[in-house]
Amino acid sequence: MSTHHSGVARAAESIDGARGERKRERSATDAVGRATAFIGIAFARPSTIGAILPSSRHLADAMARAAAGAQRLVELGAGTGAITEALCRHHPDVPTSAVEMEPQMARDLRERFPQVQVHAAAAHEVLPDLQCRPGPTVLISSLPFRSLPPRLRLRSSLAIERFLIDHPARRLVQYTYLSSVPFHTRLGASLRWRQLEVVWRNLPPAWVWELSSNAAAHESGAALATGAAR
Repeated sequence: MSTHHSGVARAAESIDGARGERKRERSATDAVGRATAFIGIAFARPSTIGAILPSSRHLADAMARAAAGAQRLVELGAGTGAITEALCRHHPDVPTSAVEMEPQMARDLRERFPQVQVHAAAAHEVLPDLQCRPGPTVLISSLPFRSLPPRLRLRSSLAIERFLIDHPARRLVQYTYLSSVPFHTRLGASLRWRQLEVVWRNLPPAWVWELSSNAAAHESGAALATGAAR
């Protein structure tokens, strides 16, 4: 290769490197901005946010892994989009909707994820409209059930239960910051909680749960297996 060509190649590499560095810097700046905005909203409305920091990448990836096999994804309480980003990365070909009742966060989600249908509303307002959509749908929820106002907590949990009961292949993936179930079911005994994993590399550590009719079947099968072993 001639000296001239070598110089051009080095210059091109230098330009590409500079562009990559600027892109990383913008990404880091945007992430800091989103975290700062999240903290501001969390302090202003702690009952509906339920945390002081966005979900870590480790928790987001755990939630996305738990949604494997879904033909449609509906994220409840999408917030700053930490889990939305993981869902799009793990399941790029799965139709995805995001529900976020904070208007500014919903606007930011639309800008960051044009491929995601964003609903600026509460979960109980959106889920009835999604009830008739076919195929196994997985709800991915960051709703802070323990801190939500009682009326909103009840409306949200009942809407989720009705959505799941309507189709046995549907399930909810939910995380909590305590080792007890996110909420107690009220609409019959067909739904059961199952703990999937604990994400220790999150602040604070998070428990990942699944609620579904399949979880009930899994629990029954395990009980039968235990009884047979005895």
